[in-house]
Amino acid sequence: MADLRVGLIGLGMMGRHHARVVREVEGMELVAVADATGDPHNVAGGLPVLGDVHELIAAGIDAAVCAVPTGMHEEVGLALAEAGVHTLIEKPIAHSVSAGERLVKAFAARGVIGAVGHIERYNPSLQSLRARMANGDLGDIYQIATRRQGPFPARIADVGVVKDLATHDIDLTAWLAQSEYLAVSAQVALRSGRPHEDLVAATGKLANGTVTNHLVNWLSPMKERVTVVTGERGAFVADTLTADLTFYANGVVNTEWDSVANFRGVAEGDVTRFAIPKREPLRVEHEKFRDAILGKDADIVTLQEGQNTLATAEQLLSSAAAVAAE
Repeated sequence: MADLRVGLIGLGMMGRHHARVVREVEGMELVAVADATGDPHNVAGGLPVLGDVHELIAAGIDAAVCAVPTGMHEEVGLALAEAGVHTLIEKPIAHSVSAGERLVKAFAARGVIGAVGHIERYNPSLQSLRARMANGDLGDIYQIATRRQGPFPARIADVGVVKDLATHDIDLTAWLAQSEYLAVSAQVALRSGRPHEDLVAATGKLANGTVTNHLVNWLSPMKERVTVVTGERGAFVADTLTADLTFYANGVVNTEWDSVANFRGVAEGDVTRFAIPKREPLRVEHEKFRDAILGKDADIVTLQEGQNTLATAEQLLSSAAAVAAE
């Protein structure tokens, strides 16, 4: 079978990585790139830099990667759907829930594959964690808590930290627990002088009863990407920066001290760091996208899942706005 002819629109920080990986993945060929502002990272190679999505479509592509700023996702995505082009849209799916809904409907109407680039799902530590959770290694799941913080990204200008970063945690939490959000609440802060929030502390509850907690900011001098899942048998800690997964087991300690013997808590047990294969998440994401286009069983982040994540992010912002108005 001939390679899929892939076009890329958006040649910024993420676009350059998409270009590299598409060129590496078997069964895909990067045949066209587009960006109205040019090619700042020199990723086009010998390809001409086209001006817009319509020129990209005219190049005769089978699939596309949409890595333009979030505010342009709807316009670009709708054009690609109308042309019957399978598309991987960088997260979040769109700038608003209504825009995301229009994208979901457009791709469904044309019967083409649409996916959202929530890349954390493909991190080796989270892939292994999800399998172990599904296998019952933790027993009942009590809580999923995430911390995602780091320096201010000057390249992000059209959305705040909730839609740019917290959407990662919203998606991976629902995916790990295999349950959607039932309720959320949040507090935000604006400290960088821009119109969008740059810090959020959020809590929530999933439909299966799991309690969630997310601390996200881009104001920290250190970078952290941690997911902690606590259950009846202990806790898993996934570090997606290093792709490490560690299990902290509940220990059993006998005590003769009556006043504490009645407290049925847990004690520190064995600690295990797992040796897991570590493949680049973006490469796995593109392989899954390719397989979905070819009609194979593939774990992609569907447009509807991306829309669910965006809707939860909007609920976080609405909750924070309601608190601020009190």
